[in-house]
Amino acid sequence: MPNETMLAQMRSKPGFIAALDQSGGSTPGALRQYGIPESAYSGDADMFRLMHEMRVRIITAPAFTGEKVIGAILFEATMDGTAQGKPVPAFLWHDRGVVPFLKVDKGLEAEADGVRLMKPIPGLDALLARAVEAGIFGTKMRSVIEHASPTGIAAVVAQQFEVGEQIGARGLVPILEPEVSIKIPDKAEAEALLRAELLKGLDALPASREVMIKLSIPTTPDFYLPLVEHPRVVRVVALSGGYSRKDACERLARDHGMIASFSRALINDLTKSMTDAEFDAALAESIDEIWKASVQKV
Repeated sequence: MPNETMLAQMRSKPGFIAALDQSGGSTPGALRQYGIPESAYSGDADMFRLMHEMRVRIITAPAFTGEKVIGAILFEATMDGTAQGKPVPAFLWHDRGVVPFLKVDKGLEAEADGVRLMKPIPGLDALLARAVEAGIFGTKMRSVIEHASPTGIAAVVAQQFEVGEQIGARGLVPILEPEVSIKIPDKAEAEALLRAELLKGLDALPASREVMIKLSIPTTPDFYLPLVEHPRVVRVVALSGGYSRKDACERLARDHGMIASFSRALINDLTKSMTDAEFDAALAESIDEIWKASVQKV
């Protein structure tokens, strides 16, 4: 069973989820944005060491607390790392009041039928067991929808619920993330198909199962309210999807019941060369803006 205190926080506490789960493919770009070029490191181990240092700088900043950041999604290596001498999940929950999640997917297959399914996740059961032992509350896994394909979207949702059941059976709460690309011309049509498939999947869940859902900010405000209000849904969260923070926050503020789970939009203004005071101030400003969009709806 999920940790009841964490579950209560995720159900109803005002705030948002920080997505600090950049993995192999997206890590070089995140480091470049932070001011560390690829020439500054050699090999994956060095790259992930630098990424961990960046994440620790974020989660130990004064503004990064459960007052506004109610959850954080971690990469596997971050879960296994430490912050201020403590395992990161324990530090987040016990020192900061932030619920820890773990990214579990291993990337995407090539596009087929208008979608990109998740690659197989070898060793998932062992990873979930480690996550439970580490005090992780839930998981996140991403698929991508590139076209309003009824059969493709149905396949994405079926895969998300299938893996979500494996996760839920371990006592963790899965975040299902069928991302609709913000660049496609038939985004609204894809969202309508996706909402219908998600509602079918949710209706089929037993009463003992609950999930969270992470979605692109919809074309029509409040379009996902039926998901927000579904009894099997703990929370619906929004990804920034390539929008700037300002644009993402303006759009999110119109969606009642959705809170942010931003990655790039959270950390884009942060650079390694900043003094600690500059870094902490920039992160606090970003956190405040995203919190307002998540909590103070228009």
